[in-house]
Amino acid sequence: MSSYKSDFVKTVFERGFVQDCSNIDALDTLANRTILTAYIGFDCTAPSLHAGSLLPIMLLRWLQKTGHQPIVLMGGGTTKVGDPSGKDKSRQLLSLENINENMLGIRNIFSKYLTFGNAPTDAIMVNNAEWLDNLNYIDFLRNYGRHFTINRMLKFDSVKLRLDREQPLSFLEFNYMILQAYDFLELARRYNCQMQMGGSDQWGNIINGVELGRRVDQTSLFGLTSPLLTSASGAKMGKTADGAIWLDNSSSHSDFQTSAYEFWQYWRNTEDRDVGRFLRLFTELPLEEIVKLETLAGAELNEAKKVLATNVTAMCHGQLAADEAALTAQHTFEAGGASLNLKTYQLPLSDLESGIKAIEILFLTGMAKSRGEARKLIKGGGCRVNDVIVENEVQIVKSEDINNDGVIKLSAGKKRHMLIRPI
Repeated sequence: MSSYKSDFVKTVFERGFVQDCSNIDALDTLANRTILTAYIGFDCTAPSLHAGSLLPIMLLRWLQKTGHQPIVLMGGGTTKVGDPSGKDKSRQLLSLENINENMLGIRNIFSKYLTFGNAPTDAIMVNNAEWLDNLNYIDFLRNYGRHFTINRMLKFDSVKLRLDREQPLSFLEFNYMILQAYDFLELARRYNCQMQMGGSDQWGNIINGVELGRRVDQTSLFGLTSPLLTSASGAKMGKTADGAIWLDNSSSHSDFQTSAYEFWQYWRNTEDRDVGRFLRLFTELPLEEIVKLETLAGAELNEAKKVLATNVTAMCHGQLAADEAALTAQHTFEAGGASLNLKTYQLPLSDLESGIKAIEILFLTGMAKSRGEARKLIKGGGCRVNDVIVENEVQIVKSEDINNDGVIKLSAGKKRHMLIRPI
């Protein structure tokens, strides 16, 4: 049994969210007697967030569910600099227009997971450009730069790893950790924010903020980090061979959206060794139920994966979309059908009447990133039309292949399917 008293600290430990905490006993005491305000920052580097961002989002959600106030800090200012953490090269500098456009796309995601409003535990969203854009450089250096030593900054992972690999680190990026520390100080002053949370690669930056608050305002602040998540086989969270798994299915940029079905399938394909861990981190199922699910073995473990997929998808896309995705998968995989809920690609009927090579359809639909990849897929027996293997790369897909539902089912491997709809 956990010895912690506060619901928040007990929950995040029991469910596996914690890697490090600056003063866990003091934090537990504070969270047990008052409403704790804590934040996580999200830079605006893309028009959406992918599944790799789901762990910090769930951490904010549990903070709110256990009676505390989350702050979502949008990095309208820090995105102009670029976080060097975990990168061998500088991030591409985005225009102010791109940053603002990305911010608009990202903002909508959080309303799925957090309750915003004016109540004491309602979430708030803040943009750090509010204070970073107006800093006077000389005054900032005199007031805050003197609290940071180059000696110590060189030891932080975000800097050290880049230098150890003999990759250049610009002075612009070197400033990022100071700006992040200043964010924490500003949030403490404006919103009485007492804690910053983030991935374990942010530990040094977070501790900088804790110490800056103590030195400048004599304020007790806390830092808490979560493990950087990979699958049991070492795959990066939220990434697949086909690209990122986005938390948005309606982005104005098609490259940054993932359908509810594809999202469900991603979680359904969780590795066996990850099922229990992912159920704890990404669902709100009671721990007793999770223990039962993770002890299933063999084919029965697939049922636990479906529970995981449906629960995660329901939170992101709604219960109806999650249930439809589960039914689509059942029809597609278990009944061998071609569910109409699959992703659809429209193709002129005239093209099908004259016939089009399967290799071209794989490339046109994006099921293969190149014709070379499509050729390799076909040679390996991995391409199927209406569940029938395509025998060779010159095989033609034609209008006669349109089934009774008015579509052609195209499959690449065992897990990727698409419908070709004539127009």
